[in-house]
Order: sequence, then structure tokens, then C-alpha cells
Amino acid sequence: MRILYIDVDTLRPDHLGCYGYHRDTSPNIDALARQSVRFDSCYVTDAPCLPSRTALWSGRAGFHTGVINHGGTAADPFIEGPARGFRDTFYATNWMTALRRAGFRTVTVSPFAERHSAWHWCAGYTEIYNTGKSGMERADEVVPTALDWLRRNGQSDNWFLHVNTWDPHTPYRTPEDFGNPFAGDPLPAWITEAVWRRAWETGFGPHSAREPHGYGDETFYEQYPRVPAQLDSMEAVKMWIDGYDVGIRYTDRYIGQLLNLLDELGVLDETVIVFSSDHGENQGELGVWGDHQTADHITCRVPLLVRWPGITDGAPRADGALYYHYDWAATLVELAGGQVPANWDARPFTEAFRAGAAAGREYLVVSQGAWSCQRSVRFDDYICLRTYHDGYKALDPVMLFNLADDPHEQRDLAGEAPAVVDRAMGYLAEWYHAMMLASEHNIDPMMTVLREGGPFHTRGMLPAYLERLRATGRGAAAERLAARHPDEL
Repeated sequence: MRILYIDVDTLRPDHLGCYGYHRDTSPNIDALARQSVRFDSCYVTDAPCLPSRTALWSGRAGFHTGVINHGGTAADPFIEGPARGFRDTFYATNWMTALRRAGFRTVTVSPFAERHSAWHWCAGYTEIYNTGKSGMERADEVVPTALDWLRRNGQSDNWFLHVNTWDPHTPYRTPEDFGNPFAGDPLPAWITEAVWRRAWETGFGPHSAREPHGYGDETFYEQYPRVPAQLDSMEAVKMWIDGYDVGIRYTDRYIGQLLNLLDELGVLDETVIVFSSDHGENQGELGVWGDHQTADHITCRVPLLVRWPGITDGAPRADGALYYHYDWAATLVELAGGQVPANWDARPFTEAFRAGAAAGREYLVVSQGAWSCQRSVRFDDYICLRTYHDGYKALDPVMLFNLADDPHEQRDLAGEAPAVVDRAMGYLAEWYHAMMLASEHNIDPMMTVLREGGPFHTRGMLPAYLERLRATGRGAAAERLAARHPDEL
């Protein structure tokens, strides 16, 4: 058995043709989807990058690994103390180790560990190829290493190859000579002039319309011609969205090269292909442009396509049930003949997958601890966000959105639907109880983040940002944030 896992950083599903996007961003991915099961409601347990991949590779939520932030104590797994063995728990029970025990040669082509000093993530790999630019690589700087490995090893058996591209991540850096395939295409219909004007006139926070590169650095990105300094017009918004979509189209070209080489080697029809991402990307939702700062539907939902020879050979199908990303990892372990480690939070749905059926969860709880502190509950048509630190954005303590009617989270229903909010909070309490009972530590990592001063990307940033807000005519926003965070001044 051969398994190729294509991992495109920062990729929201609804900007892919196979998930209904109106732009032709993903011809090779779409062709793969026509031979695959498409999962429509797969979510990461913990966003963004470091917490997400830590959870997926460990099979455990950030609550149990300790990793929910990008810095501070909660950016590293819990220290095991005197009970630690010769090898730690992360190695003994992670995804790659489970596959190695099932007889697989495990290989990654990715700069992820270096980007986040996530050395725990390397555990269980037999081969690691760091492309060396800490996530600033384009696909043309990553995929050739994978192609070389496949030319040398692709026809052998029992390998798992992880290939990680980064092109949709800001700053948008697709080579200029690639052009803009979407120059004549309209924006997504929901991004209207009224939506932009509201974002420009009243929005605030890091990666808002006036600060799309963080907290107001309009010069740092001058070397990247595909991104505007500010989203000060609909033309600038189009340039911004085009930059994201061009990055997807560029990485799609190189995904096509991977699939074509497998075909040339004569093993494509015998190779399992899995396609996914570590998180999505808000592009105006909740006032965030070009980043992944919340525990909402857009940041935490990821694409997942699975083409498994002998199982998905019939007509392609969509599975709309609710899954965590590591539920699929557990299913893959079982399908590959391995055993899911006993400490995983994941639930495999192996038999349902074989039978072409859905077997998702009643609800999910997803987390954000790097740009804000949130836990959110996804159930039925709803997502309910519980915010503990707003990350200097316009986030109320409790927000509710009906995703069937409002997939871009424009209308908060929390005040109109208290019974639905109560149901969500009941799910959150139930989840918390179960996670605490199953924890080997007496620590909630979300509390660690809050006690250390909040999310890593906001620490120490408030005083200067308040000055900027007042200087740009947003005094009301400055007063709101100052009142919310007096201990940070």
C-alpha cells in the first residue's frame, strides 16, 4: 500500500471548485475529487497551524497535548515529568508511529517543524526533508523534493509521503510571470461594497481592512506586488482575494505534477491520495482578512478528499457528517492495518467508510488560542462561539451563526435564539467534563494562555494599537478595547 498525503497550508474549502467555488482555482484538485469521497464538514480541533498539526499527528485535542498557542507555555506539549519513559508519549502514540508499526516507511517534505520549533511533530518519521524557508516556500520550492523522492521510491511498497505546500498563506508570493488567471472574474458574491465599507469604516483588530498585515505595517509587504497595503477600496479587496486564489491555483499546478508522476510510475491507481489542510482562512469573516484568528467555521473547517483504491472506485460521493480531522487519521490507521493508540481522542469510522456511509459526531468543539481565546461548538446548522479573549477584534463573549443561511457569519443570532445558545453551552460543558476526566494533567491550557497574558500574537501589542486606532478616527474602538483589557495597559 502507498499513501500520499497532500497538505496545503491555509486552505479554506469554499475556494475550491470541488466545494462549489465559481473560480477555476483547482483543476487538478477537482479532478482528484471526482474520484474521491469529499468531506464537507471536517474541522480541526485546534487552530491555527501549530495546534492543528500537533492535534492531528498526536490524535489528541490540544486540551490533552497542551498545545493551543504559538508561543508561551502552551506552544509545547505538556512536560511528562518523572513518568516520562526513554521515549515520550508523543512519539509512542502518534500518527506516524502507528503507521510505522503497521509496516510503513513514513516520510515528510515540509518546513513545518522548523517554522514553529515543533520538534515533537517530527516523531515517528523515518525520513524528514526540510525545504528550509520556514513556510515561506512556494510550491516550486517544495514539490521538486517530493518528486525526487517518488522517482527513487515511488514504485516500492508500504510508504506514507506527506507533502506540505504553503502558497495560499500570506504574503501572497506567486511569481509575477504566472499572471492572474482571475483578473476578469468577479469576487465571491457575498463580498459586496456594503460589506467592504462596513469593514473599512468600523472594523478594527489585527488583519482588519485597515491593518491587513497585522497591526498597521503598510511597508513590510512592499516586496510582494500581489498584496495591497490596505483594503481601502473594492479594487484593493479584489487584488487581495485574487492573490489568495492565485496561490491556490499555483499550488494546484504542482499537485498535478505529483499525480502525473505517480501515473508515469504506474502506481497512481494503487496509491491512496489524501488531500487536506491545517486550517482555513478568513477573508472578511468576523473582520479578519487573510488570517486564521478565530475558532469559527471559516478558520476551523478544512477540505478533506480521500481517494482509496478498492473503496472509492465508484461514483464520487460527499459526506456531510461532522468529523474532527483526526477522526480520519484514526480511520486511515485502521484501513492500513494498524491499531489506533488507546490515548487518542479520535474516533475511527472505518466500517462506515468502507460501506459508503456517514458516521460523524453529534457536535464538535473547536479551539483557538494563538490570536484569540475561543472555544466554539459546531452542531446542526449552527456554530456558537464562546470568547475568553477577543484578540482585539469585535467579538462578543457569545456569538451564534446559522451556517445554512449565513455561511460567512454576518449576522449574530445569540440575542435572538437563547435556547440554541443554551444548547450549545450544554454541549460545551459536556465536552469540558469529558476532556477533564480523560486528561492526565490538572491543567486547562486555555487558562494557561489567559494567565500568561493572552494569545501569543496579541501580547504587548495593545498600547501602540490603541494609539493607532485613535489616530485613524476609531476612538470608539479604542475605548472598547481599553475597557475590555485594562490589565494590558
